[in-house]
Amino acid sequence: MKIVITGATGNLGTALLRRLVADHHELVGLARRLPEPDERDSRVQWSMVDLTHEEADGTLRRAFRGADAVVHLAWGFQPSHDPDYLGRLGVGGTRRVLAAATAEQVPHLVHLSSVGAYSPKLDDRPVDETWPTDGVPGSTYSAHKVAAERLLDDHESTSASSTGITRLRPGIVGQRAAASALLRYGVPGFIPARAIRFVPVLPLDRAMTIPVVHADDVASAVQQVVSRRALGAFNLAATEPVGPQHIAEVFGARTVHVPNRILRAATAATWRTRLQKLDPGWLDLAMAVPVMDTSRARAELGWVPMFDAKAVLRETLEGLQEAASAPTPALRPRSVLGQLGDLARHGPISRRRRT
Repeated sequence: MKIVITGATGNLGTALLRRLVADHHELVGLARRLPEPDERDSRVQWSMVDLTHEEADGTLRRAFRGADAVVHLAWGFQPSHDPDYLGRLGVGGTRRVLAAATAEQVPHLVHLSSVGAYSPKLDDRPVDETWPTDGVPGSTYSAHKVAAERLLDDHESTSASSTGITRLRPGIVGQRAAASALLRYGVPGFIPARAIRFVPVLPLDRAMTIPVVHADDVASAVQQVVSRRALGAFNLAATEPVGPQHIAEVFGARTVHVPNRILRAATAATWRTRLQKLDPGWLDLAMAVPVMDTSRARAELGWVPMFDAKAVLRETLEGLQEAASAPTPALRPRSVLGQLGDLARHGPISRRRRT
């Protein structure tokens, strides 16, 4: 099969390529920044594309020509102070991918949505794929995931295209190799990775529950979806969500219950003043996302996650402590000196312009 992957150098893209190269597919990796030539897998054809630019339309069509499946993973998380750019990348990029796949008559498009597309939970009972996808108020990430889903809805309801669509809705995705990227996106540049080992207290709202999943388990689901051409929506998550007690256990710290309204006010104030990089919408998301029922993926794909929630947390945390990385621009090593150099040259990542 010819399989084209957008966002192929990121957290999920690298995990998916690890899995698919062993199946001897014809693989095409698309990314805004490509790995260095001596770090590229010879079994993958690479092409540079920036989904925020009009020039991407032609590049996508050429890459998609003759493809059996397109897996659309590309998304952006920073600069958080530039939601217009994030919208052009996430929502606009999805529009371009969908248009190119339709024009080239690609039979199967796999779109990476998210638990963040779901409407807020009512309680902690797991929800299946029929739960409303109206998003979490206050979260830019959620709003953009919802907008991308609406594009897919419109396509399915109005288009005569032969392109079938799969929507994967994973929980928060972790793996060791993504640690340096997570540090750049979420931790002030002057804080060394090893300092994470010495967090004694975690102020968290005890009502928080977050579904998580390992990148390798998401890659396994993509592999099954593509091979079976399974259409529709699939929830993907480890067997149980994580709460403050799980996070504290993995950190070796103790938790202190702090109501979310206080945490959110502090997060918003420090984000607005550029003291830290995560906008308060991520707290809104953490408090509102539902627990997910993964029965459909298990029954129709034969999907069983290999990592439980604590294993995902533990591996990701160990990676954060060691600033683990991978040989792609998106997952490149992170250091305090490097972060301070980038800050001096380009400004904070939370409002840095993309070129």
